[in-house]
Amino acid sequence: MNILMTGGTGFIGQALVPSLLSAGHELTVLTRQAKPDTPGLRYIQSLEALPEHPCDAVINLAGASMAGKRWSDAYKTELLASRIDTTRALITALTKLPSPPQTLLSGSAVGFYGPHSDQLLAEDSHSTPAFSSQLCQHWEREAQAAEALGIRTVLLRLGVVLDAPGGALDDMARPFRFGLANWMGRGEQWLSWVHRADVVSAVQFLLDSDCLSGPFNLTAPTPVTSREFCKAMRGQFKTLPPVGIPGPVLSLALGEMAQELLLSGQRVVPAALQAAGFEFQFKQLDGALTEIFQRPASAQPGPKA
Repeated sequence: MNILMTGGTGFIGQALVPSLLSAGHELTVLTRQAKPDTPGLRYIQSLEALPEHPCDAVINLAGASMAGKRWSDAYKTELLASRIDTTRALITALTKLPSPPQTLLSGSAVGFYGPHSDQLLAEDSHSTPAFSSQLCQHWEREAQAAEALGIRTVLLRLGVVLDAPGGALDDMARPFRFGLANWMGRGEQWLSWVHRADVVSAVQFLLDSDCLSGPFNLTAPTPVTSREFCKAMRGQFKTLPPVGIPGPVLSLALGEMAQELLLSGQRVVPAALQAAGFEFQFKQLDGALTEIFQRPASAQPGPKA
């Protein structure tokens, strides 16, 4: 299968690209970076080059990090543009192809649901107002425009993707590495996490499942609270007794981003993915963290192409 990918040099893409190449696919990666082509893998810097490289499927993972910096008005604009404008331009480019791809897998996030308390959230659950919710809803609408072209469209509602090196876990693990265990605020908010290896497997599963479309939560079946995450991390590092970081301190330092990403959360479950028959390798956080932190350095994932 010939696959076009955006976000192929990002945290998920670094693991997904070599996995897809190993499965025998050929990839065209859209990136602003100038990189040399390798067997089965080519890079393009503009969608204008797309007609030269017809594709059977598209995986759209482009987007600036939601936790990259404080959410100023300027950074909010960047977050929106990196997702919505990129997806809109991608769909526009697909409309110009003589033969559109059969499948689009497009990124989204569990932020789609907005802040929730203890309610279990499946793909048909309602959303609550928040910047991240509005962003994800708009992002998904842009991707769903592909359906008018007869393209099977799958929406990947990603949780917090855990692996090393890189990604959110680098920042989450930093205080524990220095012996300081903590949770955020009261510690009762939910964290919907997923191991990067399961994200890669789920993407390949959805890519190959021609009968599946619509939203899919890419989260492990067992979300945890911030306190539970702290406890699991203490199983990996020697730390002092844990303490909570007061919510007002986080809000003062990080503003709106802290309130939406750190002090509130969503208890999301992968109902549609499991109903379709997908099997997670890492269902429990303890096992996922053990695999990540006790993995030999020589076995660390990363770009191999």
